[in-house]
Amino acid sequence: MKTLNEPISMIVWENKYRYQCGGKIVDQSVEDTWRRVARAMAGVERKPERREWQRQFYRILENFHFLPGGRILAGAGTRHKVTLFNCFVMNIASDSLTGIFDALEEGALTLQQGGGVGYDFSVLRPFGDTVKKTGIQASGPVSFMRIWDAMCGVLLSTGTRRGAMMGVLRCDHPDIEAFITAKEDPRELRHFNVSVMVSDDFMAAVKNDAEWQLVFPVETEGEAGRVVFRQWGSAPGPVPCRIYRTLRARDLWEKIIRSAYEYAEPGVLFSDTINRMNNLWYCERIAATNPCGEIPLPPYGACDLGAVNLTQFVTAPFSAGAAINWNALEETVRVATRFLDNVIEVSRYPLRAQRQQAFATRRIGLGVTGLADMLIMMGIRYGSPESLAFARDVMKRVADATWQTSIELAHEKGVFPAYARSYLQGRFVQSLDASLRAGLDKFGVRNSHHNTIAPTGTISLLANNVSNGIEPVFRAEYIRHMRMRKGDAVSFRVQDYAYYLWRSNHPETDSLPPGWMDTDTLPPAAHLQVQAAVQPHIDNAISKTINIPRHFPFEQLIDVYSQAYALGLKGCTVFRPNPVTGSVIEVPEEHCCQYDGENALQK
Repeated sequence: MKTLNEPISMIVWENKYRYQCGGKIVDQSVEDTWRRVARAMAGVERKPERREWQRQFYRILENFHFLPGGRILAGAGTRHKVTLFNCFVMNIASDSLTGIFDALEEGALTLQQGGGVGYDFSVLRPFGDTVKKTGIQASGPVSFMRIWDAMCGVLLSTGTRRGAMMGVLRCDHPDIEAFITAKEDPRELRHFNVSVMVSDDFMAAVKNDAEWQLVFPVETEGEAGRVVFRQWGSAPGPVPCRIYRTLRARDLWEKIIRSAYEYAEPGVLFSDTINRMNNLWYCERIAATNPCGEIPLPPYGACDLGAVNLTQFVTAPFSAGAAINWNALEETVRVATRFLDNVIEVSRYPLRAQRQQAFATRRIGLGVTGLADMLIMMGIRYGSPESLAFARDVMKRVADATWQTSIELAHEKGVFPAYARSYLQGRFVQSLDASLRAGLDKFGVRNSHHNTIAPTGTISLLANNVSNGIEPVFRAEYIRHMRMRKGDAVSFRVQDYAYYLWRSNHPETDSLPPGWMDTDTLPPAAHLQVQAAVQPHIDNAISKTINIPRHFPFEQLIDVYSQAYALGLKGCTVFRPNPVTGSVIEVPEEHCCQYDGENALQK
């Protein structure tokens, strides 16, 4: 897999990751890109060991065994003043013009250096509320999101990397209904993903068909109106909140799902699950995520991402003797863990607060990509009981190797500064094997968080179009739209990697591989089951989209988010093709077909 087989792979490298400086092409080949990145990451090691670690880092890069996040590939070892972190969660310090526009400036500086941004807009008072100091009525969170959206559009027009932003609003904020429907207008918030932060109490109200109160913090408990106490933002405990109005929880829930069905947004984040399972439960409260949802983060927290390409560890693919080279996989994970830990030292940071947060916690997000292609190469159908057991085993082995390496790094280089003995009592940490917990007890750990599942869209394209993250294969062949360096959009007809490999080895047949499964025949429940199979081994979160055909019935979707919550997932997103959102990938007209859920897994 050393070569870039697909034309789009070469285009991705040239437009996204090939180093050019002052009009001069520095990376003459993709091997030069790997050398540049490996050299930069090895530069923080002790001098006598740098050459060996450069060799090790290059080794896992050269065959696409390990795919670092796009910002790392594009920026490491260059003279560009960019961050190597894909995304950050930012902070709106106060519900005031000063707090809002300070946050806007920080977001602009971060986007300018290549980092996406996520915000909890729940701190902003609802539309129509009176601002006491001025007597002016507040315009609400959605109105201020438009300012962020315009800022992002301006930066994009100046040639900055396409900005990604996440806007989050609590399910009990008085403007939640306006937030849910904001992107129905094709002109609104085009640079934002949006998600509703849902609580355990809300899910209980949905289950019990109860009323739901929309509230907002009051400045003093003596303010007029009924008051309840709710945890809000980063506050350490419940704060007094005024009740603005009450509605039926199921009506609000259905509005969220209807909007997701029609417009692919909002997604849903389960706040209590996120905070309950947070390794740093003892020192932080999380209210937002990065733009794709795979890393829940505190204010100024950052995503340090990379993925192990599972397709490169299958031996004798498509045969009865197909197997996984577990030793090679686990060794790649160990080297990749050290690589990502080094990114924290190598990276630039747009803001001092981001640097302080990254060094205090040393979060990393090592994930996998190519799971669906791996299953196909093994002759296992995605979504089948066998695939769930296999995915669970793969993720556990990756996670265990990551944690073990982080423990060894703590012994070698020291624990992350925010580490405390309370860390050992975290729910996720308590779920680890006894041998890992013994190592934690003795040496501590280098990184507060370790594993995630990121979208890996562009880096998977670079690796000859392997399936993204833990997503199923979209189609054997499809149309992919991509934005070029100068901003123009180009469309490619591409082949899935496993399909390409199958056809290369079986040129005499037009059939699909025996283990083939794609999104056209996969019911939503199978998406959720795969996500649920790997979640227990992931201490960050999972970016996973349930792709459904245009003709999929709404009635079959209505319980999907509730099932996601019941399965202990941290979030859920659905995408159905629609004229407002458009699509990055499309089926050629001759391959369009109807959804048949009844016999999906048997096809």
